[in-house]
Amino acid sequence: MADRDNMPYTNAVIHEIQRMGNIIPLNVPRIASKDTTLAKYTIPKGTLILAPLHSVLHDESVWETPHSFNPQHFLDQDGKFKKREAFMPFSAGKRVCLGEQLARMELFLFFTSLLQRFKFSPPAGEQPSLEYKMAGTRSPKPYRLCAVPR
Repeated sequence: MADRDNMPYTNAVIHEIQRMGNIIPLNVPRIASKDTTLAKYTIPKGTLILAPLHSVLHDESVWETPHSFNPQHFLDQDGKFKKREAFMPFSAGKRVCLGEQLARMELFLFFTSLLQRFKFSPPAGEQPSLEYKMAGTRSPKPYRLCAVPR
């Protein structure tokens, strides 16, 4: 884990995978615990609230290329990793995922371990797609991938 700060591009790729591969785009539903006013809207107690993370993770006013895979979203001009306020794959506020730090650590360790041990590529003549299918979760459409030991 100590190497993560010395691997800004790898860290940026992991963050961009999370941004593009958001598997729960509607987030976890919430219920208003009391009557609330937000801007000019009144939200009565007991109202089901969906806060779609997809809209933040693909906001055209925040991301330079919101619909394309682009690790540069998380790198500054010097190639150093930069945090982005609009990046919230684990939700935000009081309801942020309690396992976020463990998940970030495991993502880094698994990802780097796999890349150290295998070369990944699509089969000849095939190209993976960023297309997905939507149900209760958002999942990639099936594709094939070759993992060749290094």
